[in-house]
Amino acid sequence: MSSLGPCHIPSPLPHFGGMEAPFKTDEHRIYFNNRTSDHEPGAMPYSFEEAGPREHIFFDPPKTTVGIVTCGGLCPGLNDIIRGIVLQSHNQYGITKIYGFRYGYEGLVQRYGHTPLILRPQSVEQIHNFGGTMLGSSRGHQNIGDMVDTLEDMKVDILYVIGGDGSLRGASAIAQEIERRGLKKAVVGIPKTIDNDIMYLDKSFGFDTAFAEAVQAVKCAYTESTGAVNGVGLVKLMGRDSGFIACFAALAGSNVDFVLIPEVPFELEGPKGLLEMLRYRLVKRGSAVIVVAEGAGQNLMNRDTGATDASGNQRYADIGLYLKDTVNAFFKGRRMEVNLKYIDPSYIVRSVPANAQDNVYCSRLAQGAVHAAMAGKTGMLVGCWHGAFVHLPLDLVTGGRRKVDPTRELWHSVLESTGQPASFK
Repeated sequence: MSSLGPCHIPSPLPHFGGMEAPFKTDEHRIYFNNRTSDHEPGAMPYSFEEAGPREHIFFDPPKTTVGIVTCGGLCPGLNDIIRGIVLQSHNQYGITKIYGFRYGYEGLVQRYGHTPLILRPQSVEQIHNFGGTMLGSSRGHQNIGDMVDTLEDMKVDILYVIGGDGSLRGASAIAQEIERRGLKKAVVGIPKTIDNDIMYLDKSFGFDTAFAEAVQAVKCAYTESTGAVNGVGLVKLMGRDSGFIACFAALAGSNVDFVLIPEVPFELEGPKGLLEMLRYRLVKRGSAVIVVAEGAGQNLMNRDTGATDASGNQRYADIGLYLKDTVNAFFKGRRMEVNLKYIDPSYIVRSVPANAQDNVYCSRLAQGAVHAAMAGKTGMLVGCWHGAFVHLPLDLVTGGRRKVDPTRELWHSVLESTGQPASFK
C-alpha cells in the first residue's frame, strides 16, 4: 500500500468521546479468500490491509487542506459520502479548510471557471436527505497536469475522489503525477457504481437503495401484466456489463419470469429461444414479467461499435425498446394477442436519496477514507470485503469489472426463483 511517509503526529481521536479509538495497524489484515478450502497448504494467504484509525498520523490537522470531487453518473449516497467526509474531517480531526470541487474533474481545471465550494458542517448538515450530489458531476477526461496544478495552487493536501471505474483510474493518474512531482499529497478514492461492478468489494454504496427502487418497478410490471389478457411487463434496469441490480430486483420481487443479464448470452429465435419460452409462459399462466439489464443482448442488435460517451464507455443500443418491438412483432405474426407494458426507471433509480442501510454504509466508508488519508495512505480506496473495511490499491481495483458468475450461487438462485431455463439456445 502506497504511503507518503512515516506517521509521527499523535492522532487527536483519543480525545473525543472519552474513550480510546479502536486503532489499527498495517499488520491488521483481512484475508482475500474466506474459503479455507481455497487456501494452499503452507502458503501465506493473500490479504488486504484493514481500514480504521491509526494511532499516529501523517498530516497535522490544523495545517491540512482537503478537497472533495464527485465524478460520473449519479448514484444514491453521493451526498452521504460528502457529508461523512466533511463531518469526520472537521469534528474528529479538527480540519477547517475543506473544498468541494464542482462538476467532477472539470472543477479541478481552472479554465472552466467552476469556483470551489467551501464546505463546513453546517453546509452539509441536511444534504443526505436529498438525491444526487451537491457538488454536481460530469463525465470526460481532463488534463492530469492541470488538475495537479490546481491542487498545488490551492495547497490541497488530501483529495477524495468519489467515482466509478473511470474516475478511479483518473484518481490513480493524479496520484502518479503527484508522486512524479515529489509532492506530499494523498489521493483516496471512495468507489461509486450503481451497477455494483467494482472489483474486490462486497457491494458499492447506493446499490441497496438502487435495487430497492428497482423492486418497485418490477412490482408495477407484475401488476400491469396480470391486469390484461396475455400481459407482459418488461422492465429495463441499469447494468452495462454486470447484472447485479436485475438479479437482486428479481429475487426481491419474486414475481419475475425471465431475467436477462450481460453475463449470460441468449437467443430470441428458435424452439428454445426467449420468444418461444415467453409464448409458452403466456399460454400456461396468462402473464409474464421480464427484467433485462441495459447491457444484455447487445449482440442481437445492429450497433455502431465505435461510438463512445464522454468517459470513453461504449454506447450501447437500447435493449429494452428492441425487446418491446421484437416481442410485439413476434406475437402479431402469430395472430396472438399480447399486451406489453414497458417500464424504464433508470433515472429514477439513480437519483433518489439513499435509504437507511446505505446511510450507515456511506458514513462508515467516509470515516474509513478520512482515517486512511490522515495516515498518509495514497493511490488507494476504502471498500468493504467479507464484511470488513479494507484498503485497496487503485490499480488493483480498476484492473477489471466485477460480474455475475453464471456458475455460482447468485445466478442459480435467480434460475430457481424464475423457473427460466439456464439457456435460451
